[in-house]
Amino acid sequence: MLSSEKSSLEAGLAALKEGNYYAAITQLLPIANQPEDSDIRLQALVGLVMSYAHTGEISKAIALCRNLIESDNSQVQEWAKVALEHLTKRQKRLKSKSHHQSHNIVNSTQITKPQASGSKKSTNNIYSTTETTSIYWRQARRAKVWQPLRKYNLIPSRLLALATFMALFWVLRAMLELVMTLTNQILDKLPYVSPLPFLYSDFTTLILVPLLVLLVLSPWLLDWLLTEFYQQQPLSKEILYTYSREAVRITQRTCQLKRWTVPTFQILPIAAPMMFTYGNLPRNARIVVSQGLLAKLTDDEIATIYALGLGQINRWDFGVMSLALLVTLPIYQLYQQASTLANKSEQKIWCWTATGLAGLSYGIWCLLTGTTLLNARFRLYASDRQAAEITGNPNGLIRALLKITIGIADDIKKQEHTSPQLESLNILAPIDFQHSLCLGSLAGHLPWESLLIWENSNPYRQWFTINNSHPLLGDRLQRLCKIARHWHLETELHFIHPELLQVKPQSFLLQIAPFLGIPLGLTLAGLFWLAWQSAYTLHLFNLKWIYDDWSFVTGFLMIGFSIGTVMRLNAFFPEIKSLSLDSDEQILQLLTNPSVLPLDSVSVRITGKLLGRRGTSNCLAQDLILESSIGLVKLHHIPGLELKTTPQELIGRQIIVIGWLRRGVTPWIDIQTLETENGTIINSPHPIFSTVLAVIAQAWGAYIMLTAQSLAR
Repeated sequence: MLSSEKSSLEAGLAALKEGNYYAAITQLLPIANQPEDSDIRLQALVGLVMSYAHTGEISKAIALCRNLIESDNSQVQEWAKVALEHLTKRQKRLKSKSHHQSHNIVNSTQITKPQASGSKKSTNNIYSTTETTSIYWRQARRAKVWQPLRKYNLIPSRLLALATFMALFWVLRAMLELVMTLTNQILDKLPYVSPLPFLYSDFTTLILVPLLVLLVLSPWLLDWLLTEFYQQQPLSKEILYTYSREAVRITQRTCQLKRWTVPTFQILPIAAPMMFTYGNLPRNARIVVSQGLLAKLTDDEIATIYALGLGQINRWDFGVMSLALLVTLPIYQLYQQASTLANKSEQKIWCWTATGLAGLSYGIWCLLTGTTLLNARFRLYASDRQAAEITGNPNGLIRALLKITIGIADDIKKQEHTSPQLESLNILAPIDFQHSLCLGSLAGHLPWESLLIWENSNPYRQWFTINNSHPLLGDRLQRLCKIARHWHLETELHFIHPELLQVKPQSFLLQIAPFLGIPLGLTLAGLFWLAWQSAYTLHLFNLKWIYDDWSFVTGFLMIGFSIGTVMRLNAFFPEIKSLSLDSDEQILQLLTNPSVLPLDSVSVRITGKLLGRRGTSNCLAQDLILESSIGLVKLHHIPGLELKTTPQELIGRQIIVIGWLRRGVTPWIDIQTLETENGTIINSPHPIFSTVLAVIAQAWGAYIMLTAQSLAR
């Protein structure tokens, strides 16, 4: 036992020296909680004080210092006294700053506290302080006695889970068949070799059987992958108890009622707040939280997040989503390793090869995770509902989810990029990291109700979640508020629905014009076939190729997509004039306007710091973020013909972005130009790209139809 404590101490102190404070806390806390007093325990306590001081948990550091002052070791006593003096002064400065900022935020947002009544709710109003702003929490109470909610219909979720499994299987099978077909085509073109017959075989069994095996082994394989790549560690009930007694209690009670084995608790040593579950059956379920989540949430809020995890167990999608993570995680690691290799390679041929592999791996990862989007979205509605029913605390879950968005935004600002853990584990996380960018960074500037009004009021909002792995947070919180009202509770948020929303259906149709062009093309193909069928029946024409080759339908679909893209082009990318560039105040008005669509863009000129992953890992410009005075905003960039400078080379520097700001599930800016202080300019030809895409689709469609006709003749 002593040797294991010593190794944990060494690992914790090494993590502290490297600046990985959350990992240090995870290693040192079990040693510090040992009852016997020893030199190893004292060293662990000293290390914990330093770790808590660096992570901003001043109160915990002060409490440990007071314990160390009572130690028999004179050197430790002297060190603790000096540390306590510095920590106390720091805490006073933070409290003073918090009080001053609280006063300012109340005046600026005109928030009124709930009036006192016979209950104790009026004494629970507090302000949470972030780096630059203070956020007001109503601290709405929880239910003491509550009735069970209406029984949830599991049939749609089971059908959706089955469809997700089939989609994952189909995509893997199609990818394998594509590789095998291309391989044989290459062999057929080469001299002295012939195509391999077995590559033309049916690969259904070759894909299905391994998928079923992976589904069975997913808990243990994911244990190994997460430990190997992300340093996942066991989390004992004793340590969890120090953060949230209620989390331990409700987990044991729920498992006892449902006759489950208590899930295995795990922890990730990262600062970003995160929780996810994996496994295939309740008896081998795992609930994983990050150190940042335990540090940023209160006792009851941590309990609601654990209840959220319990709500995801014993569902069919529980195993399917674990399988999807098991399949996609190695591919994401291949992307990371290839990116690292490309950054280190000095020879251009190896650099370009590794870059191509990184881009291909990332594209495959996106494609495979895309099969889970619909399932990932709808499972959260059900788990929110069950978490509220398990704890009787929908208001606590509301606060927890909002604090997670703040924590994710803060983590991205501190690291100056999106961490691999946030992106690769996103499909299982309770909050989408991209959704947290703007929402979490704007917290404190405006009331939550104003920031979320678009997400629960815009009549077309659900259409913009098609390519998202998470539902709109505003909709989720509104449902939790409805549960709170059902139990006669005051709600943490007071949503107000605008009576008149001036959203023209024509604007929405123009917004989705490229996609409407697809059914339009299908309709035109049907009319075309009907016309020539009638002509053939009347012996006017004999176009046999229409019956022998139905590829003309694909041609019409491409032409329809092209027409829709051209129709939307001018409205989607209006001319940017210097007089039309908007101020920060007008930008905030756009973000809080429930009537706007992405089509209703604002021409902006914003100065800020460019964040994102550096080097090849950002070769597709997938992680470009602007840290401005209004918060974090996602940037969309399309590389042009200028290869001298790329946005990745400017990460960490102050830049000026000119482009179109759009309000969607995640607000973003389509870049027109990106300029540095020394005059370097990078263009992002969005309108040109859309035009080229429309021309290619038009030409492709025409080529398909002409080729089909000539072959038939």
